[in-house]
Amino acid sequence: MITKIIDENSISVIPEDSEDLLNLRRIIKENDRVIGDTTRVLKQDKDYSRPDKGERIKIRISLTVEKISLDGVLDRLRVGGTISESSNESVPHGSHHSFILKLNDGITISKKKWLPIEKKLLESSNNQVSFVLVAIDTADCGIARLRGTHLEFMPNIYSGSGGKRYKTNFNIEKFFEQTQQAVSSVLKEGDTIIIFGPGETKKRFANFLEKLQKYKIQVVEGIDSGGEDGIYTFTKSQTMHEIMSDSKLAKAASIIDEIMILANKKSRKFTMGYNETFNANQMGAVESLVFSDKAIQENDEQQIIDFLNDVESKGVKIYSVDSSTDIGLRVTGLGGIVSLLRYPIES
Repeated sequence: MITKIIDENSISVIPEDSEDLLNLRRIIKENDRVIGDTTRVLKQDKDYSRPDKGERIKIRISLTVEKISLDGVLDRLRVGGTISESSNESVPHGSHHSFILKLNDGITISKKKWLPIEKKLLESSNNQVSFVLVAIDTADCGIARLRGTHLEFMPNIYSGSGGKRYKTNFNIEKFFEQTQQAVSSVLKEGDTIIIFGPGETKKRFANFLEKLQKYKIQVVEGIDSGGEDGIYTFTKSQTMHEIMSDSKLAKAASIIDEIMILANKKSRKFTMGYNETFNANQMGAVESLVFSDKAIQENDEQQIIDFLNDVESKGVKIYSVDSSTDIGLRVTGLGGIVSLLRYPIES
């Protein structure tokens, strides 16, 4: 999340991924003011013209928030309320409007008082480690950017190679150039490129990149798949845990693995599902918590948001995961919310 403090009450934000949008859902409350750019249809004849005959113009408005919700999936945030200020005098104050906030859309949030947890949520992703994963073989290449616990995939790149038995005019340098351009399109400052896949192609591609410019590159052995399958294989591997030990995805995966071990031991130092975890939180027993997007989509949204904020206000480490990763699917299968406990409790 890109943030800029305007004054003690107002902070400008630009969400960079789905976790940022989820954090904004947890931050923006009823009666806050949200300022941003939007479009609105203005009628030419206020009394008789049809709405579709109006002119759509871009305006900047200040909205007093009445309702906020995640829009189906976690890549859009809907903020509705009444207009308190606008850059166009034809837009009546007090009329209703909704912002549809997407990735890389900028808004300013103004509150009478910012709570510590709200500021913590804004800052939580600022120093987040990110990686560009490259699963490459002579036939194809899969590329995904991992930020936090979310994987953003690019379309597979195919080399056109005819295989070992059928030699063609295949030019691997051209394949590497296409792959490098695709990697550069998602690479951001500070990202590490992690390259893996079967055979020696990964090392050749790493050498190709290093000749072009100074990249932060790590070549990984032991992942024998290229393309999108290779990306998924890597994110489920022990290798991922080792080289990304500080990443949110690795930490969330470690929590799930520990819960599975405790379940096999019939221990009561973990919870599965909203009700169990809610009760454990009421007792102050939760140590760390992982939830998936399904927990929000399949329950009362505001109830889950309030619950997550209450948990985090107690100092609990919280990780959100989504269906872009195997970890997200596993958490969904375990009831959408799981937690490790400080001490065992009876159900």
